[in-house]
Amino acid sequence: MRGQGNRPTPEENLSVDITDGDESEQGASGNLRGALLMSLGMAAFIGNVTLMKLVSFELTLFQAIFLRGCCAAVVLGGAAYYRKELFVTLTGADARALTIRVIGEVGASLCYFMALFNMPVANVTAILQALPLVVTLGAAVFLGETVGWRRYGGIALGFVGVLVIVQPGTDGFSVYSFWALASMLSVALRDLATRKISSNLPSLFVAFVTMVAVTLICALLLPTMEWKEVKGDTIGLLLGAAVFIMLVHITLIRAMRVGEVAFVTPFRYTVMIWALLVGYYIFGETPDTATVTGCSLLIVTGLYSFWRERKIKRG
Repeated sequence: MRGQGNRPTPEENLSVDITDGDESEQGASGNLRGALLMSLGMAAFIGNVTLMKLVSFELTLFQAIFLRGCCAAVVLGGAAYYRKELFVTLTGADARALTIRVIGEVGASLCYFMALFNMPVANVTAILQALPLVVTLGAAVFLGETVGWRRYGGIALGFVGVLVIVQPGTDGFSVYSFWALASMLSVALRDLATRKISSNLPSLFVAFVTMVAVTLICALLLPTMEWKEVKGDTIGLLLGAAVFIMLVHITLIRAMRVGEVAFVTPFRYTVMIWALLVGYYIFGETPDTATVTGCSLLIVTGLYSFWRERKIKRG
């Protein structure tokens, strides 16, 4: 239940963009909206990644995430207040799910940018392509969802793809690959927790609380790294990154709510298109054969997993 105002009616929801939704929107229309939102979220994700990668040449890790978070938290908080979604009454179940989601997001942000600041964009993003498979496995283990032997086989094959990308024990191995893996597991935890949050909890509120938590953690970690001078062009990059990360949070939360998970999740793979383009044209990074092979294997097995899920649901 909200602490301010009333929840919009279904008719009102049609005119409030992407900031809130309910489960009644699922179906063909909801799936289409969910797919578009997921694709938009992935494009925004790479936009955020690109600008933060550029910032990494000027600022330290925690400084960059902290300053970006301050910008995003102010805007999200203002938007939530304007929509009367800043102060809400949490149920016990929602409070637990939101807490787990926040923990997952903190781990995802810190681990991802630790990897990104030290690895090519495409390599880090490729490792994250195991996420849908991990979410499927997590849903079976922790949420009691049914997963057959074919999809378990697909998950196992997907992890082979991860090993191909990481290349343990070879000259191409980077220790920062483990940070990317930790980020992927943290994102899976975040997404599973998001599925347990009731539709009564506004998406803007969830995004705001998550952003504040990440920012506060980075504030506590600031003394562990040097504080570098923040120049004018760097501020512009941080503001742009803040806009993109807000879009990421809102679109992904919304996508998971309005569409069926099995239909919407495969559209995460559109992120690799943007990652490869950005890596090549902006940072001059050409992915190696192992990255392309492993990522292709992950995408194929991920798509197969969700195809099986839809087939089972249709009987």
